[in-house]
Amino acid sequence: MIARLAGRLVEKNPPQILIDVGGVGYEANVPMSTFYNLPALGEPVTLLMHHAVREDGHFLYGFFTADERAVFRQLLKISGVGARIALAVLSGLSVADLSAAVTRQEAGRLTNIPGIGKKTAERLLLELKGKLPTATGGLHVSGATDAGQGDDVLNALLALGYHEKEALAALKNLPPDLSTSDGIRQALKTLGKF
Repeated sequence: MIARLAGRLVEKNPPQILIDVGGVGYEANVPMSTFYNLPALGEPVTLLMHHAVREDGHFLYGFFTADERAVFRQLLKISGVGARIALAVLSGLSVADLSAAVTRQEAGRLTNIPGIGKKTAERLLLELKGKLPTATGGLHVSGATDAGQGDDVLNALLALGYHEKEALAALKNLPPDLSTSDGIRQALKTLGKF
């Protein structure tokens, strides 16, 4: 089994990447959360891998964090969920967001992901309950009055097209007494300065 690859990033074509490891090119599919954090072409990269062997071939899936890989593997255990849907889930929600959605049983957050219908979302919520890693660097925003408010502001920024990294950076400076709408306005002002 291939568990980790360290090499040079040769190609990036979402969701596929190509890593050159000692002259051998390994093609892997990655969720968008990993894709956005990849270095420039030609730069060194190290990814944790999930190696799947099927009738039609060997397939590699790459992740920056062990939590992402663990969630991917947990998703694959669910009946009717394949690698394509598992990657879509991790591309649409961070591990912390998915964990929060499962804890709160928010099917709506999952149905916003392409390829996830209401029945699949409900099955995911049921099957994942109590099985996801706790997010260590998750969505708790220090400036927000509570995690729910931080989640609302973050989700609004993500819906507007900002990357999670940018959105989280903007949320760090929010004062604790802001309402959600004021928090969004303030975060947008911060993002406008970047």
